[in-house]
Amino acid sequence: MAKKCLIARQNKREKTVAKFAEKRAKLKAEGNYEALDKLPKNASPIRLHNRCLITGRPRGYMRKFGLCRNVFREMASDGKIPGITKASW
Repeated sequence: MAKKCLIARQNKREKTVAKFAEKRAKLKAEGNYEALDKLPKNASPIRLHNRCLITGRPRGYMRKFGLCRNVFREMASDGKIPGITKASW
């Protein structure tokens, strides 16, 4: 599991991105790059990184489910994800 501080930092970034999204879009459309420069660094959506909703793991993330591969495998094996079955042939 990821450190709590890393998960909290990511959540804080997500809130900042959402807060400044409209303002960023307006400034970009106007071409006012000096004003864009004055916005906080964490207001840029590029600084976000997908993390697992349960463990906070940043790698092996599956967008469709919002989980990392380890948690996905456990939940799929336990039958907690509808429509997912283990392949066998």
